[in-house]
Amino acid sequence: MKQLTKKHWGGIISGIVITLVNTILFLLDILNKKLFFFLLVIGLVIIAIPFVVGVIIKGGREKETEMRFLEFVRDLVENVKSGTPISKGIVNLKKRDYGVLSFNVEKMANQISMGIPLTTAFGNFARDTNNPVIQRSVGLISEAERAGGDIETILESVAQSVNQIDDLKKERKSAVSNLVVQGYIIFLVFIVIMLILQYMILPWTSDIAQVEGTSLNVQPVSQAQFATPLFILILVQSFFTGLVIGKIAEGTIVYGIKHSFILVVLALLISTGVGVVLG
Repeated sequence: MKQLTKKHWGGIISGIVITLVNTILFLLDILNKKLFFFLLVIGLVIIAIPFVVGVIIKGGREKETEMRFLEFVRDLVENVKSGTPISKGIVNLKKRDYGVLSFNVEKMANQISMGIPLTTAFGNFARDTNNPVIQRSVGLISEAERAGGDIETILESVAQSVNQIDDLKKERKSAVSNLVVQGYIIFLVFIVIMLILQYMILPWTSDIAQVEGTSLNVQPVSQAQFATPLFILILVQSFFTGLVIGKIAEGTIVYGIKHSFILVVLALLISTGVGVVLG
């Protein structure tokens, strides 16, 4: 399990303090039930923010890692083309600035300088970065090195492959950007419809006790009776809509956590906020 940082603890402590103060004020009848739930949501959101931000930052680092790896492979290709052995080329590049990948490149170069086999150093590099694109690329380079193939051609192919993957991701993101916006709009419309149903339509039916001219009896419909099911429906819809948007936009459900968090927060704040105002 990943160790909690100061930011995580800061969010947890702040959220707990808000929740405790909110609970005390509610028990003292200073806050009504609607406002209590609204502030409770605020406290829970504050607790969750550092964890969600961590996921977003990790996704950004993954993208930067792949971009920097492409730069590294291109520089390595230039070294190999000039007649430099691949191991010597890596050592020559260890002082280059590759952003988040600089430490890993320098570590690999130091391992090679110490006499560690190139294949082993590449394997450690791939394991440390823990990036699927880099792991596949390093596997190809290591196999070519062991087989004694044309390493220059392999490196160029790897660079082209990584570049094509990056281009495809950018094209997909650009192509589905409108779908992502539409997903948010549709979800907001869904919330509005649910709130209209809860606060406008259901109260109209609460006064109906019997349908005139018939023997059909209609039980009064209470707004509070449907409040919890509708609230749960909105939360479930927001969570899974976010996952779907993430899958469409980024190609993986993991990145959908960001969208799920945004939609869940919107759903909570809008639902409880409207409850405070209209409740």
